[in-house]
Amino acid sequence: MDRRGFLKVAGLAGAGAALAACTTTPPPGTGPASSSPAPSSSSVPSGPPDWAALKARLNGRLALPGGDDFAYRGFNPVWDSRRPAAVARVASAADVQACVEAARRRVPVAARSGGHSYAGYSTPENGLQIDLRDLAGIEVLPGDRVRIGAGAPLGEVSRVLAASGRCLPTGTCPSVGVAGLTLGGGIGVLARKYGLTCDPLVSAQVVTADGRLVTASADEEPDLFWALRGGGGGNFGIVTEFVFSTVPAPEVTVFSLEYSAGATADVLGAWQTWIAQAPNELWSNLNIRGGAQPTCRVGGCFVGSAGGLSSLLSGLPAPAGRFLEPRSYSGAVQYFAGTGVHHESFVASSRMVREPIGDPAQAVALMNGRSDESYLIFDGLRGAVADVKQDATAFPHRTALASAQIYFKTPPAGATETARAMGQVRDGLGALVGDTGYVNYIDPQMPQWAEAYYGGNLARLRDVAAKYDPDKVFAFAQSVR
Repeated sequence: MDRRGFLKVAGLAGAGAALAACTTTPPPGTGPASSSPAPSSSSVPSGPPDWAALKARLNGRLALPGGDDFAYRGFNPVWDSRRPAAVARVASAADVQACVEAARRRVPVAARSGGHSYAGYSTPENGLQIDLRDLAGIEVLPGDRVRIGAGAPLGEVSRVLAASGRCLPTGTCPSVGVAGLTLGGGIGVLARKYGLTCDPLVSAQVVTADGRLVTASADEEPDLFWALRGGGGGNFGIVTEFVFSTVPAPEVTVFSLEYSAGATADVLGAWQTWIAQAPNELWSNLNIRGGAQPTCRVGGCFVGSAGGLSSLLSGLPAPAGRFLEPRSYSGAVQYFAGTGVHHESFVASSRMVREPIGDPAQAVALMNGRSDESYLIFDGLRGAVADVKQDATAFPHRTALASAQIYFKTPPAGATETARAMGQVRDGLGALVGDTGYVNYIDPQMPQWAEAYYGGNLARLRDVAAKYDPDKVFAFAQSVR
């Protein structure tokens, strides 16, 4: 945690990194292009993939256990015990096709695009991990569009766009992959002004379960395009490239307000009313830190002047400490990114806050006595997010007031016990706000996870999964089936 009141990891970025994953093993802490259709289930191949033949087909690299290039470590050490049978560091969409064709219905298949995966699903146990990090090109196109490879991290996306005077509404953690963020919807600090990351998506290049390379857009493969915007990473294919529309990079004012112990319930109550009434130009979050007496900070940014922001901040209780500073868009990105973190061990979950919590003290009480490395983070929504109809994309939480991330740091050895404590906060908050959740904060123990993540869009998502992956090539513990 730093002076801005933000976690230095994925708390603001949403950040599921998996694009396609397959595993039937519970995670720790829980008990060239082909147009032919996929083979029928009656002709399931036997035996493992021919790794030597696959290696010969790839322009990229295939690493096998025992090789010097096989070393793999994810962002979250809680999941380091998971080991794939092979890792393909792909160099093209054709490489991805070759991987899917070689591995489908033989071994689990998963794709990794960025640095974060909340549940470890991007590392398939004894399967093939398709590493997309070399597909990281960013091309600013004429007009307002940008082409981004699925392996591009958000820090580089923001840097390239800012240099061209453009931006996307993304999260701010620099190591999060653009693919996982987009596919889960994409909550970020410009969401109230410009919408979710998935909202300006124009098209996506996707390798489907039968090895085809297709373009999904409003005009081509429209069902798939609908599902990719909020349906979660891992469910429908492996995205290799995105095209987005962008907006001019704005000048913003960033801020952080620190409150004394004992004020947290009053601040949460006031913040809920305040953010619900705020103009779309204002984004804010409220971060409650556990302890004998939970404390909180309010932070965010305003697309506008420092004077305009100061007027708005008068609607909150007076803080014990205050920071406010005008920044360019690129400067604001650096501010929220902080110094960055390469690895952090944690367990996490979420709830969506549809309406203000009637008794804020009950929410704060959930953090009483918790570790001082535990956090309950409310990110303000509505604004432009709510301007899109709930069934226009797969993201179902359009009218929510805020998302709430429950984030507990833990050493890997203590993950099971910490997950139990984190689950108590998740379930207690669910009793106050409803049994919903954000798929980019995917939780292996989320009760009724499919309904929680997808709500009224679940039935259509299942239809899309059946259409594009009838043989369940991209199946994992919380995949849409």
